[in-house]
Amino acid sequence: MTEDESAPYVHRISVVIPVYQGERTLRAVIAEVAPLTEGFVTALGVHARVDEVVLAYDRGPDRSDRVIRGLAEEHAWIKPVWLSRNFGQHAATLAGMASSGGEWIVTLDEDGQHDPADMANLLDAAVSERADLVYAAPVNRPPHGFVRNTASKASKRVLETLFRGGRATSFNSYRLVLGEIGRSVAAYAGTGVYLDVALGWVAARITTAPVTLREEGDRRSGYSYTRLLGHFWRMVLTSGTRGLRLVTATGVVFFIGGVVFALYLVIARFVAGDIPEGWTSQMVLTALGTGVILVSLGIIAEYLGVAVSTALGKPAYLIVRDPGAGPLGRGEPPELRTTDRP
Repeated sequence: MTEDESAPYVHRISVVIPVYQGERTLRAVIAEVAPLTEGFVTALGVHARVDEVVLAYDRGPDRSDRVIRGLAEEHAWIKPVWLSRNFGQHAATLAGMASSGGEWIVTLDEDGQHDPADMANLLDAAVSERADLVYAAPVNRPPHGFVRNTASKASKRVLETLFRGGRATSFNSYRLVLGEIGRSVAAYAGTGVYLDVALGWVAARITTAPVTLREEGDRRSGYSYTRLLGHFWRMVLTSGTRGLRLVTATGVVFFIGGVVFALYLVIARFVAGDIPEGWTSQMVLTALGTGVILVSLGIIAEYLGVAVSTALGKPAYLIVRDPGAGPLGRGEPPELRTTDRP
């Protein structure tokens, strides 16, 4: 066996950080990532290395651009990406993903609440469970306050149950995804699409890994309650056509109810006989007319559903390389290998 064949497989990671107002926090985050560029070994014995850190500058209100330029001069593995204007966190993250080249992509926030060392936990979960998308699962309460935490949890639950928005309760901006999947999503996702919804379209297996969230530093959050409400509404609109299907179902229910009500009124008219003249016919027309209108809206909603899927960029399929030839097939430590893996 040659030296190269006996050496452990090293997972190559691209770290993507969308930068909006990181003037005071970004250097500290990069300082924590720097040791990981020399290589590290996870708790399960997986070898990995951060090959690059992609800083996607989203034109924030501070001088983050100056910090990014300085970091790029100091470290060869820093890769700046300059957006033409402020597009938002998800768009900046997509831009960073599109510009990355690693086998894995890890997305981090700029404010320091995500510990870069925890990416080892994410990688362990990916390799041990053969998952191509891993979300951080905080073991402590996020440092945002009771109202915001409760609203976030409730909105994700509504999205997951009512609108079937994938595993919405697991969504987190600290995530690890196979590089080819992340870059493919960045290529086809439509304008305004919610990143995690788009990832859920093509990820074969999604899991979570425990992490501990830290305070966001001395800066204020860039998300007001108005922006957070808009964030939730975008999740709903890009989660698929379930909302439109609810319109269709409502129309069918009202139509059937209208027919039943109309039959009841006709029978009551002949049985009772003391119903005012014209009232029965008016109620029958109202019930049936309402049902027809709602069914028609449901049919229109179905056509809109096709247009929505196209506009969001949802692919009919996504071709990837043989999973056995990628990091999930080659980078598993011997103690984790079994013969009955799916």
